[in-house]
Amino acid sequence: MISAARRADIVGALRRGTVPSAGLDALAVGIEAFAPTLDEELATVSSGRGGFKAVRGEYGTGKTFFGRWLQERARAKGFATSEVQINETETPLHRLETIYRRLVERLGTADSSSGAFRSVIDGWFFALEQDVLADGSVDPDDAKALLERTQALMEAQLATIGKTAPAFSAVLRTYRRALADGDHQLAEGLISWLSGQPNVAASVKRAAGIKGDLDHFGAANFLVGLLTILRDSGFPGLVLVLDEVETLQRMRADTRERGLNALRQLIDEIDAGRYPGLYLVITGTPAFFDGAQGVQRLAPLAQRLHVDFGTDRRFDNPRAVQIRLAPFDQSSLVAVGKRVRDIYAEMQPAETRLRSVVNDAYIETLARAVVGGLGGKVGVAPRLFLKKLLVDVLDRVDLHADFDPRQHYKLTLAENEMTTSERAAAGAVSVDDIEL
Repeated sequence: MISAARRADIVGALRRGTVPSAGLDALAVGIEAFAPTLDEELATVSSGRGGFKAVRGEYGTGKTFFGRWLQERARAKGFATSEVQINETETPLHRLETIYRRLVERLGTADSSSGAFRSVIDGWFFALEQDVLADGSVDPDDAKALLERTQALMEAQLATIGKTAPAFSAVLRTYRRALADGDHQLAEGLISWLSGQPNVAASVKRAAGIKGDLDHFGAANFLVGLLTILRDSGFPGLVLVLDEVETLQRMRADTRERGLNALRQLIDEIDAGRYPGLYLVITGTPAFFDGAQGVQRLAPLAQRLHVDFGTDRRFDNPRAVQIRLAPFDQSSLVAVGKRVRDIYAEMQPAETRLRSVVNDAYIETLARAVVGGLGGKVGVAPRLFLKKLLVDVLDRVDLHADFDPRQHYKLTLAENEMTTSERAAAGAVSVDDIEL
């Protein structure tokens, strides 16, 4: 059962033509079969091991939706989650410091879908204080003794990390003291540096005894530190989705080679146990996994990710290192439309009339019309179809008692309401018209 607030969030996001931040289970079509295996793998990760999954699918099969659906599912199980879009200039795969920075910026928990890093750090210190107070050896009113004992416990917790990333524990120590002293400006600066942000004031770094900005190797160690904090704070682990990894194919040769090697190293380090509690998911197109400009350029990586997809799709193994998403077809589009109609109807007093006017047959008709207007490309149709269904049809049926979409509405598709891929599909009369 979906709450009223969540239904409103779903409808509001679809009206704007964006993916809802929550309630994705209600819209998931064709990916439910993966849920039992993913739940098993998340349970394994929560026991202190690492995990990895590659998701392949053509453009329009819903790879980004799959990643966000998985994150929402993981947050419901207590995991922290984050998503990073791979990009040549902002988040190249071979520069882990940029990946780490975006990871922290978009860190989400069950209480907050993003921006949860500071609350996680503060929650960790609170948990340490509760552990110190639980043994009864410290007076709760003795702030100085409580601070010292909490910091001693923190050092013990981060002893292993401190050997390779002493700056991590140094910043946390100084941050804790800044909070105790009421120096919020210093605390903010330290959190920024711990988040991997560049251009932190030199005075902030001097206070913690650190120099420079976070680099690739430091970020790898900080990721281990973050996983430690999450585990000690009661989180089963972290689900990290690296989306659109196929952009590596369009990068310069040297950047592409470094990115592929960085991915291979990440997988090997997860298998070696360096990142306990990390479940890493990458998404990419079949061309990335099988083509000459992608995974196949690095033989060790190709060997690790190889899965035989020569059999019938219904016999695919969801436990394999790489899984494939089914193409989004007309029946899937109609199924999503029906779900959105039902979610909307549950919000309205005139539920019976709305279901009668916007019945299954009309949803099928509208879906065919939108797909036809986009050159028959079902994969690029969901966003525009759902927006049209909500704004042009369902809202009008709800607002106007005499509105009948069969008589009073004619579908129009304007270029200025389309994304680049939607415009390309709408303008393509034949395959030869598609600009590559």
